[in-house]
Order: sequence, then C-alpha cells, then structure tokens
Amino acid sequence: MLGTLPLMALVIIAYNLIVFLTGMTMTTEVMTITLISQADWQIVVGDVLLFFGFILLFLELVSATRTGTSTIINHGLSMLVLLVGLVEFIVLPQFGTSVFFLIVLLSLFDVIAGFTVTITSARRDFTVGE
Repeated sequence: MLGTLPLMALVIIAYNLIVFLTGMTMTTEVMTITLISQADWQIVVGDVLLFFGFILLFLELVSATRTGTSTIINHGLSMLVLLVGLVEFIVLPQFGTSVFFLIVLLSLFDVIAGFTVTITSARRDFTVGE
C-alpha cells in the first residue's frame, strides 16, 4: 500500500500543515550557518521544503523503474497530487508563492518522468528478438 503513495504528496501535505497549523510563512528563518567566507547563509522554511521535495522526487524516479500495478496506481495518484497542488496554487492566497509553484513544478516533473520511465522500462521488458 505504501508503494502506491506518491511521495510528492508528503511535501504538499507538509506545506499545508505549516501554513494552516503553525502560521509560519515560507520566509520564516529556520537557522543561519556562517560559511568560511564569513557570509551568513540563512535557511528558511521554503528552502527546507524544496530540499525534501528534491529528495522525494529522486526517490519517486527510482521507484518508477518498476513495472506493476502499484506503479500504475502511483502514477495516477501522482497526477491527482499535481491537480490538487495546482488548484491550491491558483485558488488559495497562502499558496501563491514561488516556493509552492516550485513544489507544483516538482510534482509535474514527477508525473511526466514517472510515465516516461515506466513506458521506457515496459518497452524494454516486452521487446522480443533483436
């Protein structure tokens, strides 16, 4: 069952929880790291969400190489996650940020790459002969 859960949904759920339950914005500072150059690198909530989004997108792409029913269900649910994210971006003012747009874009890449990788893998698996 967990194999069918689109991981990009976790990032969108986290964004929803942060916005609606904590009252933080995407520019709320999480920590500051002083670099060797003495420059201060400020890490904000939006940066952390995007970081986890990229990690989860990588894991989704790795799991897209499998062929099976759960992978097809995962792709369908990924499309649903993309649609929910797109509607939230367009309709809700708290979601009209660059950070959320990039999260929706990661979901779009997940959908496109997932279908592409699965189709390519399936074509390779069913090739007969030369």
